Amino acid sequence: MAQVKQGDTVKVNYTGRLSDGTIFDSSIGRHPMQFTMGKGQLIAGFEKAVLGMAAGDKKTVVIPCAEAYGLRQDSSITEVERKNLPTNPDAKVGQRLELTQEDDSTVLVTVTGVSETSLTLDANHPLAGKDLTFEIELLTIIG
Repeated sequence: MAQVKQGDTVKVNYTGRLSDGTIFDSSIGRHPMQFTMGKGQLIAGFEKAVLGMAAGDKKTVVIPCAEAYGLRQDSSITEVERKNLPTNPDAKVGQRLELTQEDDSTVLVTVTGVSETSLTLDANHPLAGKDLTFEIELLTIIG
């Protein structure tokens, strides 16, 4: 039976859980996820887990944060004065905002603090610093 190798396009069903068992994402009840191995479309640990699987295989893996979204970086947290924002958002803690930087690239941030004059913004991925558990089922190897 064929096993997944670099360059293969595959379809998988998955459920991702935090260490406390909370589900943060799942393809169950939606469409299976399709991706090509080695293209960097997914976190490194997920691709590593799928490598070598055969159609029909199921596994549960724990992906350490270093192979997922990395460690949280304090340098990615900043306080921005509201007057320096292009619009004055009615932001709430936990809200996600997309900001355009000077070089026209965009960055997603999470509002972690709100005052009358400023917002504290965290550009870390929401899952940074967390080990992730995935239940993975390889449905098919497309080639």
